[in-house]
Amino acid sequence: MRRELLAAMKFETDARRASVLVTDVADGAQFLLLASSEPKNSVEVAARQALLDGESRMALVEGREYFFTVAWPAPRLVIVGASHVSQALAALSVTAGFDVAIVDPRKAFASERRFPGVNLVAQWPQDAFKQAPLDPFCAVALLAHVPSIDDPALLEALDAGCFYIGALGSKKTRDARMKRLAAAGRQSEADRIHAPIGLDIGARTPAEIAVAILAEIVSVMRRGGARRR
Repeated sequence: MRRELLAAMKFETDARRASVLVTDVADGAQFLLLASSEPKNSVEVAARQALLDGESRMALVEGREYFFTVAWPAPRLVIVGASHVSQALAALSVTAGFDVAIVDPRKAFASERRFPGVNLVAQWPQDAFKQAPLDPFCAVALLAHVPSIDDPALLEALDAGCFYIGALGSKKTRDARMKRLAAAGRQSEADRIHAPIGLDIGARTPAEIAVAILAEIVSVMRRGGARRR
């Protein structure tokens, strides 16, 4: 790989954007296709599909073999609300390879003692995301169960195109959230929210609920639910 192409891939990844390196197997010719680029030919169409799938692979296009090397940013999980479920979810998600952050303005909850070794952001979500913006490679779990904390984070996550947005809550809580979304003119986006959060595995304890949430996030991420750009 040419040094300038490697540098360009790293630049895109550091900026939390995806790209795909296209290599002509026969002659070794290479070029980099950015996520923001519109495909101009059949090779770029195939390369973009590999990028969307998040899968490096060999492909036969118009009788020639190409290898597509896909580079995605590391997945981030932003947990809004420093709850007991958040403690278990943070630990599990770090083990699963996620870059995890806890966002909660309540410093008594977002403490190093409760979340050792985890990035803690003791700010309101709208302030926290100015410093570390969300993006399509982020999953957001809304676990504060407090509308004044969860709702600003929800709107930010919808605007950023996060690949996963999940929220705790009963039917009553979901109905109340829908009314607030309608008041904000965002009711049509409600289907992007996984609520109640997590796969239905009959979870009861905080640890079990965390397992259900992480399983749902991974399922969405690996089965094409993410929006790549």
